[in-house]
Amino acid sequence: MKIESHKSKIKFVKFSAAAGIYASLALCLYQPHFKNFHSLQYLLIVNVCLAALGCFLLSRRWVASFVGSFFAGAIYGFGPFGLWLSGYHPTVGLLAAAIPWLLCPATLCSKRKWRWVCAPLSALPFLAILLAFQVSTHYRLFPIPIHTKLHLADLAGLLAPLVALERTMPLVSFYHVPIAALVMGFSMLLRARRFGIMIIFAVGTILAFCSPFFNISPILWLTIPVLCCSILIGMGMQGLVLAGFSDRKWVLTTTVIMAALAIIALLLATKYYDIFAGLGAKYARLLVQTAKLYILGAITTAVFFFMARAKLRLAFLRWIILSLAMAVDILFCASFITYRVL
Repeated sequence: MKIESHKSKIKFVKFSAAAGIYASLALCLYQPHFKNFHSLQYLLIVNVCLAALGCFLLSRRWVASFVGSFFAGAIYGFGPFGLWLSGYHPTVGLLAAAIPWLLCPATLCSKRKWRWVCAPLSALPFLAILLAFQVSTHYRLFPIPIHTKLHLADLAGLLAPLVALERTMPLVSFYHVPIAALVMGFSMLLRARRFGIMIIFAVGTILAFCSPFFNISPILWLTIPVLCCSILIGMGMQGLVLAGFSDRKWVLTTTVIMAALAIIALLLATKYYDIFAGLGAKYARLLVQTAKLYILGAITTAVFFFMARAKLRLAFLRWIILSLAMAVDILFCASFITYRVL
């Protein structure tokens, strides 16, 4: 009993620490805009904190590390897509914040003897989006344009979210350094054959590309695959930190992908600089910043590769390096997005 009580206290302390950091980050991001807020916009702070905390709690099912779960929550709550939604009615962000909480019952059942109810409970986020839009239509509240959906051209934002924002494209992306963890997380997902997560991810993505039905804005379906990817980033961070000698090829592959993304961003920047009369200079500068952040991610994973090759675990040092790189990326890009969206 004492051991269980001690574990519960530790979990509560970790949850409280995550909540405190998320709240501090939300205040730092939104405080400069308070003078222009109307009363309902203060809900934006609550939305991002609830979204991050929900993802943090949900990710604990698969991510053993507190740091991995913390960044999974930060990517979902304060990621490009979550902050982009704050440019619409605050109820949109509240709906997005509810998605991870609605998936928590399914994860609890998956660890117990009632696994047969896991699949029906996994449908709760889809039902919540459907119900929320029916209620909003009944009260003639249209929090986001109904015809806002995902197009193939919008996927270019995965490479450069800051440029996508300037071009008024939906931010269906993540930050730059977390892409390394996402690549590792996807490889772990495929090796573990977690078909349930794959199905939820696929259904949410397909619906985001579909035309509107039942007065639902298709882009809101994307909150579900974004949540899945945020958790995969937490898993990938853990995988990168714990990667040993036998995993070095996966770390090297991640490094090559990050370096390739940096080169692509620099080539695109050169192309934009060549546009007549400097009309593309704004985009070029953003692409240069994008390349720098990808280089930061490539350097981080390259260090991990050489450490794995030398059979040096040093997990604590790896967590510090990866956390600092992720934090720099999130703080810089989140403040930029918040300033542009609001």
